[in-house]
Amino acid sequence: MTTTTEALSAAPSSEEFPDQASEQPSRASRLLPRDPVLRLLTWTTLVNCLGNGLFLTVSTLYFTRILGYGVGAVGLVLTGAGLCGVLASIPAGRAADRLGSKPVLIALVALEAVGTVGYVLVGGSFLAFAVLTCLVTTVDRGASAARGALYAEVLAPDQRVAGRAYLRAVTNVAMGVGSVLAALTLQADSRAAYTATIVADAVSYAVVALVMLRLPRTARASAARETADRRSTTGERAERAEQAERRNPALRNLPFLTVTGLNAVLTLQFAMLEIGVPLWIVKDTAAPRALVAATLVVNTVLVVLFQVRATRGTELPGAAARACARGGLLLAASCAVLGLAHGLSAVLASAVLVAGVALQAGGEVLSQAGGWALSYDLAGDGAHGSYQGVFNTGVSAAMMIGPALVTLAVVGHGLLGWLLLGLLFAATGAAMSPAVHWAARRTAAAA
Repeated sequence: MTTTTEALSAAPSSEEFPDQASEQPSRASRLLPRDPVLRLLTWTTLVNCLGNGLFLTVSTLYFTRILGYGVGAVGLVLTGAGLCGVLASIPAGRAADRLGSKPVLIALVALEAVGTVGYVLVGGSFLAFAVLTCLVTTVDRGASAARGALYAEVLAPDQRVAGRAYLRAVTNVAMGVGSVLAALTLQADSRAAYTATIVADAVSYAVVALVMLRLPRTARASAARETADRRSTTGERAERAEQAERRNPALRNLPFLTVTGLNAVLTLQFAMLEIGVPLWIVKDTAAPRALVAATLVVNTVLVVLFQVRATRGTELPGAAARACARGGLLLAASCAVLGLAHGLSAVLASAVLVAGVALQAGGEVLSQAGGWALSYDLAGDGAHGSYQGVFNTGVSAAMMIGPALVTLAVVGHGLLGWLLLGLLFAATGAAMSPAVHWAARRTAAAA
């Protein structure tokens, strides 16, 4: 297995970030990008995701064992919170355009710190727990949209996708380390241990909010200045332009909405990996249950190793669309291979399942790289927050409905269910190129 040091050595090189100094880096600096902005974002991602790894590993047991809520009740709250998260991205993206992505993101991350502390204060009030969970999830999804806009503003256009891919690799490493550390809390299984772990996650948000103050200032949307200029003129034309400024441009861009929907379908792969594969292993194959953890490790290692490399060649929208198409084909192949594990011996089933998850990781890095590139390349100038908000809404919707879809339509239907899911991925990937060509023509016409 590749070590964390080897994985992080896949950071974007000086060739991918040509503005960086050319001197020979030290051993420590080789683990981090030389670009100062991306290096700062790396630290914030590392700290934040380490805390998130701690929280996500212990949260369900904390809610059920320590707070005493039923499993069904917790599931209902999390589903409602997911819906709130879907609704949060669009207004957060608009706020990032109007107020600047940096102040909006810092404010949202600070609110997450406060909200996370709230989990240790809700006591036995289920209503307080439900409201708090919805609020925290809303802030979290809003922060994701603002973060996407921030990357567009503080990174050079040719660095955005490679930088985001590197941060994704850092995310996987940090989440894994956080999960390992959380095992100590699970072993202690006491209120004090759970409380300390949740507070540690809250502290990670607070630290990130403070570190983000060092990021370069981002440009506020020019809406206010343009409105003032319009008011210096008279007539119906100025009034129509001012009304148009108040509307979200991404919601009026049908080709972009189509690309967003196709990307959301490809995002169902995460529910397939996190929900479908574990249930399939346990219920319908002879593979040992420990393989559930092994498949997640395989996915994490492969994504860390190849996510940055997968972004190469996605600079143009057409190339990014082709990356999504190849990713859809790999996801389809993954589904077919996973479905073949039923009825095999434990050893053969395990080998087939690992091969299927490896194909899924290949589809993941390609589809994610293509999706990130398209979310930036097809966005209108000065409106990255709006476009990231809409794009993230599609992702959030897929994450919300994915578990139910995979559970009801795939698991329990054997090979046929997996083949149908694979067909959906392949068709979605194939549809991306014509949709992107349509969106690119609209973007060029608007320019």
